[in-house]
Amino acid sequence: MEPIEYGIIGGSGFYEMAGFEAMERVALKTPFGEPSAPYVVGTLASRRVAFLARHGEGHRHLPSEINARANIYGFKLLGASAILSASAVGSLKAKLKPAEMVVPDQLVDRTRHRPDTFFGDGIVAHVSMAFPFCPRLREQLVAACHSAGVPVHDGGTYLCMEGPQFSTRAESLLYQSWGMDVIGMTNAQEARLAREAEICYATLALVTDYDCWHPDFESVSIGEVLRILAENTQNARKILAIAMQEPAPGDCGCRHALDHAVITRRDLWPEAARHRLRPLLQRVEAEREKS
Repeated sequence: MEPIEYGIIGGSGFYEMAGFEAMERVALKTPFGEPSAPYVVGTLASRRVAFLARHGEGHRHLPSEINARANIYGFKLLGASAILSASAVGSLKAKLKPAEMVVPDQLVDRTRHRPDTFFGDGIVAHVSMAFPFCPRLREQLVAACHSAGVPVHDGGTYLCMEGPQFSTRAESLLYQSWGMDVIGMTNAQEARLAREAEICYATLALVTDYDCWHPDFESVSIGEVLRILAENTQNARKILAIAMQEPAPGDCGCRHALDHAVITRRDLWPEAARHRLRPLLQRVEAEREKS
């Protein structure tokens, strides 16, 4: 199969975009289990693209049940250079209004029960997460929002909570006091794993509510969230289609995240771990053999 250029992670209907052609469903198995759903692969804006329903078809997986390792590994097998994520978030600041977009540049992880590395079992790697979202992809998303005429906030910190319950009011006020901007349940593991896989990653955060800190909106109404999410999804499709008119970044640091990250001496790598991680390590191995 011809390698894809972009991966898109979003809801079940994100692949229903004007101009998306030659669609085929690709079911993959990985050493980390099965991805959330089959990838929907095709061509959009002359680029090979694969869409993945993060929560499975029909939204069947809780945030804590999403197999993020399999999802990102699958994109690596498909040859993805970049992944664009679209996800619903709550706003922790009055200026970030429902139906607007945020393109975060920072991340705080408050999850507790989720695998978030490919490494271990004899091979140790420490990638840099100082800047968890690809700056080049972020620029593309912000520019695409402007082109689509959708209000966007450039930058901000995404707090990733465990879920599936929404925040208590005390938690929401605490996160506000920390200076967080938006809150969601999915992006931390995706960002970490994409960095280990040397795939550029950025997220388009779709604001649906004010969490529960706002005195005029003291609890999250799931009905209202779904209404705004449907509106946001239409806008997000336009934004992603515009963003993918640009080629995926080819020369940023994300694509070389493992250069000095793998600490374990090569002759000590267990063969089983090496085999499992081959799609991630083959570039590093090839360059080490040259030197």
